[in-house]
Amino acid sequence: MAPPPGSWLDLRYRFKRVGIAARWRAQPWVRLTEIGRAMANRILLVEDELSIRVALEDRLRSVGHDVEVADNGMEAFERACEGGYDLIILDLILPGKDGFEVCGDLRAKHIHTPVLMLTARTMLDDKLRGFTCGADDYLTKPFDVPELQARVEALLRRGPPSPRAALNMGRQYRFGDVMVDSKRSRVTVGGNLVPLSMKEYNLLLYLLRNAGEPVNREDLLRDVWNSDGRTPTRTVDVHVGWLRKKIGDDPKNPRWIRTVYGVGYEFMVE
Repeated sequence: MAPPPGSWLDLRYRFKRVGIAARWRAQPWVRLTEIGRAMANRILLVEDELSIRVALEDRLRSVGHDVEVADNGMEAFERACEGGYDLIILDLILPGKDGFEVCGDLRAKHIHTPVLMLTARTMLDDKLRGFTCGADDYLTKPFDVPELQARVEALLRRGPPSPRAALNMGRQYRFGDVMVDSKRSRVTVGGNLVPLSMKEYNLLLYLLRNAGEPVNREDLLRDVWNSDGRTPTRTVDVHVGWLRKKIGDDPKNPRWIRTVYGVGYEFMVE
C-alpha cells in the first residue's frame, strides 16, 4: 500500500517506484547545462538517511555539481572546516552533532559558507533557531525537488559573503551603539536592554544576516512570519517601523534599515 499523498514517506516511495533519475530528467528547466550556468559548484550534502542522501546526491550531480556527502554531524563539521565548499545542505537531525550545533559552531569559527537546512520539523521556533544559528535558508520535509533545486541555485548565485557583509555574521552583531547577542537573544542600545518582541528580534537578525543586500517583503514573510502567502506585506512595514523606533533608527532618515522602494528593506553596512 502506498503512503498518504504529500507525506515525506510518499516522496521516498515515489523515488523508489518511479526512479529518481527518470523523474528528474522530466524537468529539464532546472538543468544547468541548458541555461548556461557555470558548472561544478562544490556542495557538501549532510544527510543520515541513505535513500534520501543518494537521491539528492544523484540530483545535484545530474545538474553538474560536485557533491561530497557526510552522514553525521561530526564528520560534516570537520569537512566544512576544511573549506572549499560553495554550499552546505545540512539535515537537522543527525547522529553525533545535530544541524543546529554544526551550523552554530561553523559560524562561531567564522566559516560563512551558505547553509541550506533540511528538516522534518515544522515548528516556527525550530526555523527561527535555525536562522539564529546561522542558516541561510530552511526547507521542511516533505519538499518538492524543484523547490530544493531553486533554493540551491539561489544560494549559489548569492555566493560567499563580501567582507563587509560578513563583518557581523558571528555570534554578536554591532552597529553604532547597538549590540545584538544572538547566542543569548538580547539586544542592547548604549548598554541598555531593548525589549523586542520575537518577531522584531528575528526580523532584525534576518536583516543583519543579509546585510548589504535588499530583502523583499515576500521573503521576510516566508522566513520570519512562516507565512503561507496570505499575510499582508503591510505587516512587514509595521514591524520595521517599530524596530527602527526601538533601536533609535530615524524613520525619516534611516541610518541602518533602508527602505528599498518596490522591493523591501536593506540593512546598511558601513
